[in-house]
Amino acid sequence: MIPKIRYGTRSTYGLVRYLFGAGKRDEHTDQHLVASWNDYAPDPGRNPHHTVAQLAAQLDQPVKALGDRAPDTTFWHCSVRADPGDRHLDDNDWAAIARRIVQAVGIAPEGDTAACRWVAVRHAQDHIHIAATLVRQDGRRAGLKFDQRKAQAEARQIEKDYGLRQLTPGDGTAAKTPTSQERFKAERTGRDETPRETLREAVRQALAGAADEAEFFTRMKDKGLRVKPTLGSSGDVLGYAVALPGDRNAKGEPIWFAGSTLAADLSLPRIRLRLAGGTPDQDASPRTGGARTNWSAPACGRRAASGIAERAVVLLDSDDDGEAAAQLVGIGEVLDAVAQTSPVATRAELAAAARSFERATRSHIRAEQADIRALRSAARGIIQAGGALGRGEDGGATAMLLSTLVLAAIAAARWHSARGHAQQAEASRRTAQHLRAAYRHAAAAPMKALHAKGGALPEAQRRGYETTLRAALPDHGVSAAPSADTVALAAILAEIEQAGHDPQALLQQAIDMRELDTAENVNDVILWRLRRLANLPAYPAEPARNPQAGTARIKPPAPRTTHPAIPSPAASDPRNRPPRR
Repeated sequence: MIPKIRYGTRSTYGLVRYLFGAGKRDEHTDQHLVASWNDYAPDPGRNPHHTVAQLAAQLDQPVKALGDRAPDTTFWHCSVRADPGDRHLDDNDWAAIARRIVQAVGIAPEGDTAACRWVAVRHAQDHIHIAATLVRQDGRRAGLKFDQRKAQAEARQIEKDYGLRQLTPGDGTAAKTPTSQERFKAERTGRDETPRETLREAVRQALAGAADEAEFFTRMKDKGLRVKPTLGSSGDVLGYAVALPGDRNAKGEPIWFAGSTLAADLSLPRIRLRLAGGTPDQDASPRTGGARTNWSAPACGRRAASGIAERAVVLLDSDDDGEAAAQLVGIGEVLDAVAQTSPVATRAELAAAARSFERATRSHIRAEQADIRALRSAARGIIQAGGALGRGEDGGATAMLLSTLVLAAIAAARWHSARGHAQQAEASRRTAQHLRAAYRHAAAAPMKALHAKGGALPEAQRRGYETTLRAALPDHGVSAAPSADTVALAAILAEIEQAGHDPQALLQQAIDMRELDTAENVNDVILWRLRRLANLPAYPAEPARNPQAGTARIKPPAPRTTHPAIPSPAASDPRNRPPRR
């Protein structure tokens, strides 16, 4: 149940006429009162002898009695809407809900006979409108301090009492939602979303991995936005505003949105703090650790980002809340970078993931002073590498990164839940759902190739690797019988051994990087960690045809020389060492 509050500076006549009218698109039906301050207010909807003017005049009477002493803001308007999945509420239910709302915010405290005058109008099945004047009947002004917060708190209790869908309580850090006028205009002009939402996403993407303020402004212009700096008397840039081309008001002027009105963390002062505290490398070209490869730039960028995101996930388990909050901001930039460079097949899910996670990056825990240069460099590297095709090594590297980002979203949900951030935790869980959907698509081809490669191994060799897997992962569902998951992992262990590494040692290193309890598919997580640690291609080469595969008797492998395992990226910094369980 969502209450939305607005204030008015003119008489209530215009508001009452709208509530009892046909609506802007004839959507109002059966307009009538369900409750009022005295239960005897005129009802223009049900009584043909009552008029809108009569009802408005009775509501305005205390205001007009003050004459010139009347306040500038004269009426209070609150719409209360049920969720589409909620059960049907009748007039008696809505009347009781209206009385609870006006009592909770201070419009009409229980037993106060001199309180403000108000009415509750119903003209649709799923919501009501409460209109009240802000002068009490005794001539005093209503005290509505924190009315929005109080209305939201009462709505959460109403949801419990009526068995309705329970929304997550907010903490005042969410971005401003579009107004009803903005939504109506978007519908009229055939837009899927309001300009405010389009601009917020475009500005966020322009900021992802930007090295400095100049690049940030250039990126916004490159995205086709109209950009207007706000200058002080000294000529210094104090802020900025953006507008969509073609989005104009009735006078034909561009409709500008200041960065701070899109989201608090998109104001220029907050952006400058982020740029100063976590400026990425100017040259964020992906590196492959000295290995010679023919991997594409997008694939290299995603591989590099996978290791950095893995370290960020570890830091989300630390005791430093400021550090963890900063990692969430950095992960958000990586998501924005991946979303705008993803192939068509996964673009919608990744864009939805980035939009959801935006809510998870903002809380009352400040993060400006923490170092997120690594994550911002990863985001910059992804953007500089350009769009990924989603096939071959590109697709495999994307799956590798998405596997890690799923864990990051789950860790973010757990971190927020532990601190009572209900909306942020829910946003993180939605992000994980979108990322899983994108991962399944990106991983389909690489996993198919790995299964084929594992199936082509001689049976004795594959069984040996499966024994190693069962010994290393006894508590994670690795069965004694061969399965698609164990066959794919066996293929990777064979590649690792062929590359000159100790499969058992590297497997244990991949397991120790971080806990696996939150992983939906442990085998997939281990699979991508192993490929990254051993610097194997994300997309495996097709196996050579072996007509005797699975039946040939092979000699046991010679005792292997133990090779030092490749150092984990998280091991170089003591803060990044994962907790032992």
